[in-house]
Amino acid sequence: MDFVTMAVSSVGNVKEVNQDYYFFEQGRTERGNIVFAILCDGMGGLQQGEFASKTVVEAFKAWGKEHLADYALGEFVDAEIRREWTELVNRCNQYLHAYGRDRGISLGTTLTVLLMTEERYYIMNIGDSRAYALEAGIRQLTRDHTVVQREVDLGKLSAYDAEKDSRRNILLQCIGASDQIYPDFFFGAPEPKATYLLCSDGFRHEVSGEELYQVLQRNRRESLEDLEDALKILLRWNLERQERDNLTAIAISTI
Repeated sequence: MDFVTMAVSSVGNVKEVNQDYYFFEQGRTERGNIVFAILCDGMGGLQQGEFASKTVVEAFKAWGKEHLADYALGEFVDAEIRREWTELVNRCNQYLHAYGRDRGISLGTTLTVLLMTEERYYIMNIGDSRAYALEAGIRQLTRDHTVVQREVDLGKLSAYDAEKDSRRNILLQCIGASDQIYPDFFFGAPEPKATYLLCSDGFRHEVSGEELYQVLQRNRRESLEDLEDALKILLRWNLERQERDNLTAIAISTI
């Protein structure tokens, strides 16, 4: 299995600074191909949200630099990924919490991180950025940490109404502004001829799941240029529909 990976990002129609921050790298080892992707959506006002998101992405980049070469020696272990990533986000949370306290400000960031090998994917999520699998249909892999998602889980709100609810951006936890962090983890096997998408909430507010699927999977082609064109189509639709937030997405196609 091989991977094609591409990303797009935009400050959007309203905000002055893009507080989304992302990184991905793709490599080839003796054991097979590997992709590592990180996406954060910062909050806290102008440079502060950008600082929070960049801080977390850089911390995970450093983890990747130290550990990704280990894949050549053997498969990653779910429990070890869970432990190491949880420890890392807790350190980031403590650092950003102290940074904000010392300056009398509140700042934070969501995080969706994906490590994918030819045999398995490993995902951690905090906040309301998302990971999707686009295979025979579209499947949301992550679960939002938001007030409206909690209302849906309690049966007080439908999933359809949740998408338009005025509270949809109210987070129950994020890195930097929460006393404790309780990340979600998701593990599975990547499917061939599929597309995996990480995106900030701004990238999905004004486009439907069916539109994501149609552009990225149903009409998929497998070159880097075609994947970039598909992401730019979705980005343009969001902007034309007057999305007000920053917009970022990373797409990985399996070949």
